[in-house]
Amino acid sequence: MTKESTALYVVPTPLGHLGDMTQRAIEVLRQVPWVAAEDTRHSTPLLRHYGSNARLLAAHRHNEEGAAQQVITRLAAGESVALVVDAGTPGVSDPGARLVARVRAAGYRVVPLPGPCAAVVALSAAGLGDAHFLFYGFLPSKAGQRAEALRQLAPLPYALVFYEAPHRIVEAVAALAEAFGPGRTLVLARELTKLFESIHACPLGEAQEWLLADANRQRGEFVLVVSGAPPAAEGGAGERVLRLLLDDGLPVSQATRLAHAITGAGRKALYQQALCLQEAGEAVAAHRAAATSTRQS
Repeated sequence: MTKESTALYVVPTPLGHLGDMTQRAIEVLRQVPWVAAEDTRHSTPLLRHYGSNARLLAAHRHNEEGAAQQVITRLAAGESVALVVDAGTPGVSDPGARLVARVRAAGYRVVPLPGPCAAVVALSAAGLGDAHFLFYGFLPSKAGQRAEALRQLAPLPYALVFYEAPHRIVEAVAALAEAFGPGRTLVLARELTKLFESIHACPLGEAQEWLLADANRQRGEFVLVVSGAPPAAEGGAGERVLRLLLDDGLPVSQATRLAHAITGAGRKALYQQALCLQEAGEAVAAHRAAATSTRQS
């Protein structure tokens, strides 16, 4: 490459199928003298497959600041660098974002290349009708933090995209069903573009049983796509049931449990709604009591 084209090239690499590498990405890897790689042992055979003789330097999440300085040093010498991760696009639930930020702050060009991204690949095959999506990435591994994250996501009317590891997939799916209710659609996309690729769609309430029915279904890297929350409507099923149960004098926790069982709406969202309805009812009762007291006096 000429000195005028000196830059950091952000290069997506295949999720699994080597044929998914773009021609432009191959040309970049063949021309740059340096490649910053998440795992140099993983990337060495990949580079050789595409005919690249670039030298490698390690750039993973534990050394990203130091790696950024190495990249900047190479750029200052007029040498272009390509940034790659083990699979997919750097900086998308993978290392790279901090390195890119440091390079740009140092005044050097950052050139992004289009290419494989597991979230987008899964969305394209999900078949969901949501007009928008929100990419979350990996959920917290601790149950309490995961539950809180899902509670905040539950009412959003967007398709939600998560990454998940095989050893956490069963508990993650159970947490999704608990937070969002059994009725929303879940698409489990596993080992995308690889030999044992599978894409399965089902109601959230059936997903855990499907996974447990065959141990092979729990293997590999997962993308989970959940359909968005249905539009909140005045007098929706969950709210109607909650109102009836609360009006009959049931406590909030019992009303929430029954409304969840009857409508399939998310338990966490129902609980918050029940609290709001209870508070509103108490406020109305207090207002009426005050008005009655005023009339009598």
